[in-house]
Amino acid sequence: MTLTSPTPVRGPHKLALGLFVLVWISISWFGSSPYNANNSTRMFAAISLVEQHDATIDEFRDLTIDKAEFGKHTYLDKAPGMTIMAMPAIWLGDVLTGTTATPMPKEIGNKDFWDYMRLRLRIAVAMAVAVLTAFATVLLLDLATGITGSTRAGFVTALAYALATPVWGWSTTLFGHAPVGALLLIATWAIWRGTSGEREIGRLRYPLMAGLALGWALVVEFPAVIAAFPIGVWVLWRTRAVAWPVRARLFGIAVAAGLAALLPLLAYNAIAFGTPFKVGYQGVVGFNGMQQGFFGLTYPKVEVLWQILFGTERGLIWLAPVLVLAPFGLVRLIRAPETRDLGWLCATITVAVLLYNAAYVYWDGGHSTGPRHSVPMIGFLCLGIAPLWQGWNATGKGWIAGLIASGIFINFAVAACEIAAPHGYRFPLIAPVMTDLFEGRVNTIAGEYWGFSPALGLVPYLLVAMPLLAWLIRQASLSAAEHRDIKTALA
Repeated sequence: MTLTSPTPVRGPHKLALGLFVLVWISISWFGSSPYNANNSTRMFAAISLVEQHDATIDEFRDLTIDKAEFGKHTYLDKAPGMTIMAMPAIWLGDVLTGTTATPMPKEIGNKDFWDYMRLRLRIAVAMAVAVLTAFATVLLLDLATGITGSTRAGFVTALAYALATPVWGWSTTLFGHAPVGALLLIATWAIWRGTSGEREIGRLRYPLMAGLALGWALVVEFPAVIAAFPIGVWVLWRTRAVAWPVRARLFGIAVAAGLAALLPLLAYNAIAFGTPFKVGYQGVVGFNGMQQGFFGLTYPKVEVLWQILFGTERGLIWLAPVLVLAPFGLVRLIRAPETRDLGWLCATITVAVLLYNAAYVYWDGGHSTGPRHSVPMIGFLCLGIAPLWQGWNATGKGWIAGLIASGIFINFAVAACEIAAPHGYRFPLIAPVMTDLFEGRVNTIAGEYWGFSPALGLVPYLLVAMPLLAWLIRQASLSAAEHRDIKTALA
């Protein structure tokens, strides 16, 4: 799309707001275990920073296998972004309950400590992860609507991303994969919208948003650079027709915003290690595979790539069947001149993330329902659904709708029951996930805090989510009709 092209159609605000609420509720209602090592190690570091004003997790060292050791002290072994985002939840939980972790026995079997961890994890997810994923969903609605001119195509694409893929389940945790994917989508939307017409190119909010999103993505997960680099190349292409003074100003704002987003990383490193340029990964213990290649990265393996996509133990397609169609949509984007660059970007990020996952020694993610390291590319792959919905007839749309509906049910079960399936299950989607669902072993706010039985904890969610989803479908249909009327009048 050239800068002289008309500004693309926007996703309707009413539809966007309703979609945001649906996604936020769907994530916040369910929960993962606070003692999952990826959750707990981030929480422990946040607790230490808020309550003890240091970054050591010495008192928690026996409660997690994910840790780093330097000298006599134990630390978080991850990038600190999710820990920093959890700090307000620790503070708020302490204020609301009047308790801190300091006097509690640091034992997994201690009920008081379990309750302490569970509440603060839920607050952190609701305040940070759920908001990021819901916001990215709304922007994907706008992006898919803009490139197709179809509100229905935009809505179907956004709904598939948020609720018909493992993005839903991984957004109920403090793992960094879903937030990174959301931040990359936010940056992509900002660049696309900010270069989609003369009216948009001079608006400073777009480079500011893109820089902040890309910078913070790196603070959350260092491998985000794998997708951030193609986005950087893409923005150079998108702005090639912009006058250099304007271009320099926009780039300067984006770079400044990105550097500002990196400051908390440098501050955390200085607090933890005494220098801004040391990271927790350098002290990882208990995972000898991290010594292979570059922090566990060697080269992509074909058999691993097959397992990531189609294997019964971790295969993505079993959890998100609509993604089988998405590559065909990316091909359509690439073939269309006005969306060719965006299509290539989505394809590049998808392939790059998959190859990274296939090259990682711990590619299976340990306890994981699906290939969690591939989650950041899901939104870009989902964008291929939009041109398929726009171009296919009623039968084709029926297939897309059916695959999305099945994906929503599957990921509803995963989010409610088990996002981190242990090793030893040949097909975790059946057991433990579906087995737990049909036997009523689910995790909900109502079951944990309102006295509902676990199974009945699903009822309040369904009573809100189902009518809201029906309303959204109707709104998408009405908005699509309005767009048709506008196009007819203009013609």
